[in-house]
Amino acid sequence: MSTLDEEPALRSFVRGLRRDLDAVTAGLTLLHSSGPVEGHVNRIKMLKRQMYGRTNLNLLRKRVLHAR
Repeated sequence: MSTLDEEPALRSFVRGLRRDLDAVTAGLTLLHSSGPVEGHVNRIKMLKRQMYGRTNLNLLRKRVLHAR
């Protein structure tokens, strides 16, 4: 029995890689990166978590636009 037969999670992962092979190949070979965008999204989510339940949307908006 092979490892893929014994591990359904691994089989599912491999199936997903095969289904998205073009996207996986592009992500590993192209020079473009979404890293900076992901960093900004992570920063905004962190600010949103910090502000949850404290105040209104206007202050959150100011913190997102002016925080570094």
